[in-house]
Amino acid sequence: MCNVCVINNVKSSMLSRRDFFRKSAAAGIAATAAGAVSARPALAQASGKVVDLTHVLDGDFPTFDGKPGILFTENVNFDASGYQIWELTIFEHSGTHIDAPLHFSKDGTSVAELDPQNLICPLCIVDIKAKAADEPNAMVEPEDIEAFTSAHGAIPQGACVAMNSGWQDKVAETVYRNDADGNFAFPGFSKAATDLLIEMGAGSIGVDTLSLDPGNSADFAVHYSWLPSGRFGIENLANLDQLPATGATLFVGAPKHRNGTGGPARVMAMI
Repeated sequence: MCNVCVINNVKSSMLSRRDFFRKSAAAGIAATAAGAVSARPALAQASGKVVDLTHVLDGDFPTFDGKPGILFTENVNFDASGYQIWELTIFEHSGTHIDAPLHFSKDGTSVAELDPQNLICPLCIVDIKAKAADEPNAMVEPEDIEAFTSAHGAIPQGACVAMNSGWQDKVAETVYRNDADGNFAFPGFSKAATDLLIEMGAGSIGVDTLSLDPGNSADFAVHYSWLPSGRFGIENLANLDQLPATGATLFVGAPKHRNGTGGPARVMAMI
């Protein structure tokens, strides 16, 4: 997701934080490198059930800018040639997709440069469905993270912490993106929560909505702090209700195109 006007308005305020981002990025690399290692015990005990956390991407899937995220053009016709090929035009931040550090930092890690060990990690799911039902722009707050750790124990190093707001159920409706007045309205993380997750050593975050930030965000504070720290995000996750709060291992099939700021991904979990 991106919004040029908002980005231009906040860019100057972010430049002074560049040194902080560099230091955070180094810490992020160290933390996320632990992801695959900390996932091994869960994998050893897994039943082998795989849950697909990926929405089917087509031209009707909601996008942040409202434009189709993928376009299909027939390149080879089966009846004419005996086989078939589609030519695809894909916008990086469409469907279930990755936000790489490069998305919100000029010289951050591209999606092609993500360490493969960071793409297999423990999955922790923070449920905020109750408050999202009352407030479309509800956020995962530090108290939600603290309640999670009180109930389920510490978040493993390098883990992906995903928000389950129940928003998947709205994906075929206009309200997945906008409220009745046409304003962006959907849940996301608060910066205070993601700052806490950085301290805890989490490696990535995920949401079942269009953006890591809530719809009414005016400054993309989570994007501008989480991604430049060297960590990545996942947007438009599906089927989180099919998983336990802890114990699943996440597999992120990130794309690998040069200088990519992100891209559609096949994301799965094993329990």
